[in-house]
Amino acid sequence: MRRQFKDTIMNLAVQDDSLVLIFGDVSVYLFNEFQRIYPDRFYNMGICENTLISVSAGLSSQGFTPFVHTIAPFLTERSYEQIKLDLCYNRFPANIVTCGASFDYAWDGATHHCYTDLAILRLLPEMEVLQPGSRKELDVLLRSQYNNDKPTYFRLSDHPHHIDMPVEFGKGVVIRDKNAELTVMTAGPLLGNVYEAVNDLNVNLVYFHTIKPIDRELIERFRHTEILVIHDAFGLYEAICEAPNLNISSHNLGDCFCCWYGTLDKIREKIGLDVASIRELVQKRGNLSNFASKMNMR
Repeated sequence: MRRQFKDTIMNLAVQDDSLVLIFGDVSVYLFNEFQRIYPDRFYNMGICENTLISVSAGLSSQGFTPFVHTIAPFLTERSYEQIKLDLCYNRFPANIVTCGASFDYAWDGATHHCYTDLAILRLLPEMEVLQPGSRKELDVLLRSQYNNDKPTYFRLSDHPHHIDMPVEFGKGVVIRDKNAELTVMTAGPLLGNVYEAVNDLNVNLVYFHTIKPIDRELIERFRHTEILVIHDAFGLYEAICEAPNLNISSHNLGDCFCCWYGTLDKIREKIGLDVASIRELVQKRGNLSNFASKMNMR
């Protein structure tokens, strides 16, 4: 997805000379072409994430359209105060684009894991929070939202899913509607595992690339069903729960730290987000839903 980020930015920069990049020593070589063509619009400021946000706020205040980019936990959790005060409080539009979402840097351990960013950023007034799961989603959402007069968060992953679907900001997607009693809701690249796990099961499948604003209309469409949120981060479940009185539960990391090293696939297996674990979970929940429905009919 970072390559798509570069391709889309290169295209946008031709037509928008207000676009500037502020990087934190990550993806710098990927943007060599941008630096060569627009040397006065690229700033690699090194590992100083709080400053990256503050500089982007300053540039935004002067009419520029900044993209600030580095690894997810350092630009969101470490710089939360700067995002809150420098950007959101002042209503300065800027684009925060991260890599290394959830467990993409699994081999670097807990310091590089990031699964709270969506949850904390969606609490900030007027902040838009997006988790594109594919290159197409990233391209469409970047183009539609990068100059929207609001601070916007784009959470990138280097492990996208490959499922094609229509993309519109603020609108979730019904991947499958089987008129089933159980609806699985998910977001981002994890859709690849979820889709494979439930493909032949009698469940509905709903997908979100926009966490804030969440698609309330789509949630209401399935409120009569049991909703199971399967996600590799916090934030989606909490956003869906803004619709009151749902029959809803979640499956994610839980109330603990991910203290393991390894690969993304191994971490997902460890916390039950691999295909086999998701399938087993959904089958059990589906059986419980069917049993409860039959009991109610009596």
